[in-house]
Amino acid sequence: MIYQCSAERMHDKIMTFSKFGDAGHGGITRYALSKEDESARDEFVRRMEKIGAVIETDDLANMYATLPGSDPQAKRIVMGSHCDSVKNGGNYDGILGVMGAMEVLETVAAEHIPHTHPLTAMIWTNEEGSEFPPCMMCSGIVCHDFMPERFRDNFKEDKMLKSVSIVDRKTEFGKKLSAFRYLGKKENRLSPDRYLAMFELHIEQGPILEDAGKDLGVVTCVLGQMIYRIKFYGFAAHAGTFPMKKRHDAFHAAAEALCYLHEEIDRLGVDDLVYTTGEVVIHPCVNTVIPDYFDFSIDVRHEDPAVLDKVRKILFRLPERKWQQCSCEVELGWNRDTVYWNPALVNYVRQAAEETGISHMDIHSGAGHDAQYASYMLPTTMIFVPSDGGLSHCEPEHTSVRQCTGGATVLLNAVLKLDREGL
Repeated sequence: MIYQCSAERMHDKIMTFSKFGDAGHGGITRYALSKEDESARDEFVRRMEKIGAVIETDDLANMYATLPGSDPQAKRIVMGSHCDSVKNGGNYDGILGVMGAMEVLETVAAEHIPHTHPLTAMIWTNEEGSEFPPCMMCSGIVCHDFMPERFRDNFKEDKMLKSVSIVDRKTEFGKKLSAFRYLGKKENRLSPDRYLAMFELHIEQGPILEDAGKDLGVVTCVLGQMIYRIKFYGFAAHAGTFPMKKRHDAFHAAAEALCYLHEEIDRLGVDDLVYTTGEVVIHPCVNTVIPDYFDFSIDVRHEDPAVLDKVRKILFRLPERKWQQCSCEVELGWNRDTVYWNPALVNYVRQAAEETGISHMDIHSGAGHDAQYASYMLPTTMIFVPSDGGLSHCEPEHTSVRQCTGGATVLLNAVLKLDREGL
């Protein structure tokens, strides 16, 4: 039997949660552990307790609302995402996955849908890392011991609890967490001994589904990613008196090298390869002084590690020559392998989309999500719905109620398939 979620309930949730952190221009600013975050969680608790779900919180303030199944010994099936946002973000990123999980539980309760496994709606804490970097902090801590060894140092718990706010440099994450009303117990953390699998519903945050005219994405993986810092060293001198031909201008060197990178990477001819320079550092950053140092980031993402290796070789060629008489260094900042979702869960999502008649296509995720860390611990998958205009992390971010409800409907039916058929 195919079940349908309620567009009316979904619309009500979207409208209600958009009030918590309303930034005044159609979007929200809702940092992790803020008063706005607390208000959103209050609403989560109110709605979940209304249908008889049991609320638990862990020592990172991750939250779990569980409807019991017919077998009290069965492992839970968890669905969820995050409710924190970037500054002046939208009303769908992250929180849709929470609302979708809530809608699944509400539909199960309203229609008395039989199920064996307990079903859990979850909120992850501090996915965005907007005030307390890094992003996906708490899923990284929870899944730390299951990660590849080279990733683990990035999410050592004592290190993360000392993460300093970028808004208030005196506030550590651990201090703010200790005073948060939804702080709970470590034994309530997501774990493979108590949970069977995880699903995360999310907006795409890009234009692929919309351009293809599809209402749902069956997500197959999260792309591999590498971030490097490209550093240039020259020397400073007076901007008005030092001759152009004698300069070692680090900014000019970086600009020349960046143009070279675009030419060489584009020459690879890989259409779905994406790369971005988003952060720069310049010294001394004075308009009357020739820069003696310039540093830019380059973020490169693709599914195939062989493609990433080709880009890496291009980056490593940079120090072999002088750029405007400046020396160059290439330094690794971060990398991750492509994370593939559990094939059985991906297939359940695909079957649910087909059976509900929702137009869909396979798609990968270029962005990171809590689910990618959870996948080191549990069988995991994701579902995407379109983002109007491909926009996200901004106040115009929007997805129609119909598409949000469709995503929740596919989530519900995929979860019920897992409940009946297993992995």
